[in-house]
Amino acid sequence: MKFKLLCSDLDGTLLSTKSDVSKYTISQIGRIKQAARIILVSAGMPNGMYYIQRDLGILDQPIISYNGALVLDGAKELLSVTIPLNVVKEIHEVCEEHSTDLGLYAYNEWHVPKTSERVEKEIKYTKTNPVFQPTLNTLEQWATKKSGIHKIMLMGTKSTADALMPILQEKFENEINLYRSNDTLIEIAPKSVSKLTAIQKLLHSGELLQDVIAFGDNYNDIEMLTHVGWGVAVSNGREEVKQIANFITSSNTENGVAQYIEQHLLI
Repeated sequence: MKFKLLCSDLDGTLLSTKSDVSKYTISQIGRIKQAARIILVSAGMPNGMYYIQRDLGILDQPIISYNGALVLDGAKELLSVTIPLNVVKEIHEVCEEHSTDLGLYAYNEWHVPKTSERVEKEIKYTKTNPVFQPTLNTLEQWATKKSGIHKIMLMGTKSTADALMPILQEKFENEINLYRSNDTLIEIAPKSVSKLTAIQKLLHSGELLQDVIAFGDNYNDIEMLTHVGWGVAVSNGREEVKQIANFITSSNTENGVAQYIEQHLLI
């Protein structure tokens, strides 16, 4: 099979550990990168993606960050969609009632009210550092800059996440998309964007979604894998993701993406 774009999620998919791509993956991407554009697609911030691009030798390609809310080609902004600050303030009020902190992301800024085990993990795995300050202070600063927010990460417990999901879905159904990253984390993106809409933004004239192969593992990858030409799930992915995939490859720790490239993608 031949494709013009190869789009891959990072954490749990392309990354063999929490923060690195293997030499095997680097070699397989290197084998095909002249024949297909390699696009990294992540829920994370740009600064947490550039070092992976560098390792793969694809710094000349665009990146899709924040689940499609921000698309960059080097320093050039191709797409930026944000959550309005008034909506973020309302979400903050709801979350305060459930003892849940907000991680706020805009471009390459990451703000959290305090450190925690989750925040320390994020620092380690993304190789980026947050600004520590109260959430309302951050919102006041960004209001002055007239900056919206590309992503919100809600960091609580399983019980608080269970409680918040239906409340947020009902109250803000027209403003945001919600993704359950795991039992304790909820990611919030602008309503109008997804990984799929960002991929569509990167299609060149004459290219179709059928020309795209994509790899993923989590709920926020389902739409992307369903609508591209060929969707591949890693075996460690969510059951719902594997059910809609065209193919299931090995796990991320077994270099499933690289295995698939070597066995199925000819140039």
